[in-house]
Amino acid sequence: MDTRQLASFCAVVDHESFSLAAEQLGVTQPAVSLQIRSLEKRLGRRLLDRSGRRVEPTEAGLRLYRTAQRMLALEQQLVEEVADASEGELAGKLQIGASTGPGGSVVPLLLCEFQRANPSVRISLTVSDTQTIVDQVAERELAAGIVGAARRHRGVTFEPLFRDQVVLACPPGHRFAGRTITLEELQAEPPVVMQEGAGVRQVIDDALRAAGLRERHSEVKLELGLQESVKSAVAAGHGITFISRSAIEAELSTGAIATARVEGLEPAREISLATATGRTIPRTASAFLEFARERLP
Repeated sequence: MDTRQLASFCAVVDHESFSLAAEQLGVTQPAVSLQIRSLEKRLGRRLLDRSGRRVEPTEAGLRLYRTAQRMLALEQQLVEEVADASEGELAGKLQIGASTGPGGSVVPLLLCEFQRANPSVRISLTVSDTQTIVDQVAERELAAGIVGAARRHRGVTFEPLFRDQVVLACPPGHRFAGRTITLEELQAEPPVVMQEGAGVRQVIDDALRAAGLRERHSEVKLELGLQESVKSAVAAGHGITFISRSAIEAELSTGAIATARVEGLEPAREISLATATGRTIPRTASAFLEFARERLP
């Protein structure tokens, strides 16, 4: 299959526009239209709905889009691997993912430093919950992922990168602030929690079960998505939450958020590297991971 046709199709779906797709690809709009028509003729299916104000994929187009993305990513990997050499300037695109803990603090800074050291590398960071990143690595949409919990997945291999402390965060004026509290006190005040799939939530659920407690989901009144959401809620005085310490370092230094210790509970998590099982990591990803290991604690 002609990957130029697939690239044109994916660009149109991404931008919901033939003209914007042409601009991204550096070709004319008629050239993009011709590629799409040729692709539809070959597959015998209408792939795009042009009847509305925006161009949208049909049901067949959605199925093609998901597979086409993987094929284009594999093509890019193949090009990089064939052109790879042990010497010479590092170049190409690095598509990496991170869960919201490391993706909101450590990983972006590492990527900025890495790009400065390798100016010919183009970097794309995807930040989402742990499960989504793991699934995208397994589907080979990402070269690698840095996640806060090693989810079992037969298509993904996990390797520890560094250890991250998880703390109980609370507003500065909260009765828990600066104290060591008991598990009974913790149970009396259900925390603001992250959504299912978040690495920190898995770590805390496991730690509470190990301490003989079970999270009382029916009593949770605030489930607010991912790390930035619960951090904002705590800083505004709306409750307490378990969160990665690295995610609140700035707030701790300014006094916007305080912490408490829970007696008998010392939650921490391994920040892990997730790669597709059996896949050769592209040179750009391999170089970044070596760069990260040298700088991580």
